[in-house]
Amino acid sequence: MEAYIKGISYYLPENILDNATLAKEFPEWNEEKIEKKLGIKFRHIAGENETAADLAVKAAENLFTQYSIEREEIDFCLFCSESFDYILPTTSCLIQERLQLSNKMGVLDINLGCSGYIASLAVAKGLIVAGIAKNVLLLTAETYSKYLHPRDKGNRTIFGDGASASLISTEGIAKIGDSSFGTDGKGASNLILKTGGARNRAALNDLSYDDFGNPHSSDYLYMNGPEILNYTLERIPEVTAEVLSKNGLTIEDIDLHVFHQANKYIAGLQRKKLRVPDEKYYCCFEDGGNTVSSTIPIALVHALRDGSIKENTKVLSVAQGLGYTWGGIVLFF
Repeated sequence: MEAYIKGISYYLPENILDNATLAKEFPEWNEEKIEKKLGIKFRHIAGENETAADLAVKAAENLFTQYSIEREEIDFCLFCSESFDYILPTTSCLIQERLQLSNKMGVLDINLGCSGYIASLAVAKGLIVAGIAKNVLLLTAETYSKYLHPRDKGNRTIFGDGASASLISTEGIAKIGDSSFGTDGKGASNLILKTGGARNRAALNDLSYDDFGNPHSSDYLYMNGPEILNYTLERIPEVTAEVLSKNGLTIEDIDLHVFHQANKYIAGLQRKKLRVPDEKYYCCFEDGGNTVSSTIPIALVHALRDGSIKENTKVLSVAQGLGYTWGGIVLFF
């Protein structure tokens, strides 16, 4: 049995953070500088009382409407996020009730970042191929904006909030090929939020600023940009070669590369590292920024709309995420 993506939709919050606003807050960065380096013009930011689950529910409603999906046909729900409503219960349980899905279904939260969509596709495929489910609702959603310090200009220019919804089934528009994954927990400290979990439940209130005025605090998201970039460029060629081999393909066989949409700077380095022609490397971060686990599905939607993905298009998706985790998968449209 094969597993397919039957449909993909997404949702972005109404609030917008543009480069002009950021330039006012950080005068040393002008609009042109931000856009030229990152390729990002706008980020959509969740409201104060709007959670990742709220975004996921709206993305799912868009999916149901766009593809005329009957809710009672869904027999499993996966929710990939790092921004859960509560420590417990499982957020996918809350989503099941809000979407009025069948109570004769399984649910599962998947706690992963930028590599989350690829890993979740593999899990969904496993459920289908094993005969455990026939229609898996795969949701990704993130609200990193809630974990960023207001003076963290680096991360605030990169990350946006958003959600996606995909239906994985026994038939559809894209067959899900074989995947490849990797993990190296030694890199966990390079992208971390230290408080709020069981290790440090209470705020540590240890805010400090470096010589450049950048905030450092255990109570807000911290990212070591240079280390993340080095690990990304080291792992991407490795996982690309592995996943292509598993699918019996070479890089020349791939029609379109839809990788994790971090930003223009990283995309350019990845493309050059893999020696992929510019016209085969898809970019979609101008109006949304880095939405973590939702970047690949959002980019797939845009590529389908603008004709970059046609019938018989072979798409390679690769992503690297915090943890460290990384993964690759091939989609056959």
